[in-house]
Amino acid sequence: MNLFQRNGVSFYRSDLIPCPHGFSTRLGGVSEKEHTSSLNLAFGRGDDAETVLENLARFGNAAGFEPASVVSLPQIHGNNVLYISPENRGEGYSKATNREADGYVTDSPEVTLGIKTADCVPILLCGLSEEGIPIAVSAVHAGWRGTVSGIAKNGVRALTERGIRPENIRAAIGPAIDVCCYEVDNAFYERFCEEFGKAFLNETFLPSKHTEGKYYANLKEINRRILVASGVPEENIDVCTECTCCHPELFFSHRYTGGLRGTMLSVIALPHSSDAP
Repeated sequence: MNLFQRNGVSFYRSDLIPCPHGFSTRLGGVSEKEHTSSLNLAFGRGDDAETVLENLARFGNAAGFEPASVVSLPQIHGNNVLYISPENRGEGYSKATNREADGYVTDSPEVTLGIKTADCVPILLCGLSEEGIPIAVSAVHAGWRGTVSGIAKNGVRALTERGIRPENIRAAIGPAIDVCCYEVDNAFYERFCEEFGKAFLNETFLPSKHTEGKYYANLKEINRRILVASGVPEENIDVCTECTCCHPELFFSHRYTGGLRGTMLSVIALPHSSDAP
């Protein structure tokens, strides 16, 4: 995964995903508050609406998506994956909505799917036809609750339900808190153990060297393995190696700041016929 800078906006993009997409950083926006500086992309963090929408416009101009097409609903750490149609354009940004979701799927190039994070794992999925043409995309927000309840698997299923074979799915796991910084308690460990088993956790959790009964969890690796178990080939999965908590100068991190922070956005859209590969 590569870091790009266009018009002052820094964002990550994967070579595996053959359609418009990007994982924002905190750099390149107009937010002036210390905790949201400078590319905060969520309402309710201290910026006025005009600032957030200007940030969205700048990110869209840099990453190649239409800001007015973005759908990003309030997230509730669930595992539901909603179908998004052209009628939903703008929901969560320019259009009010009563819906909530942590995952989306669409087969329309008229909408852009958006996932908001500040340590949680953003996952973008692109489903290809047998001829290698993108025909559907999905985006999921995998916090620990979404991870343990299988939202990554549900994102894959949403694409396969549209006739896409798992081996034709490309996946990009974006910037998130990594195993170096994500310390969790024993109750967390036991919940994951119930779902995945001890052998799986031996490869994705590390015992804390500082506190007995605590562990360090590797959410990116857990979600990568869930994707593989869902049929996505390992070579089709790109994982960003950067830890959001380790690099507060580049990312917003809920854990690093204790919750006083802005929010990043990860987006994916189908190409229009005029710019399809």
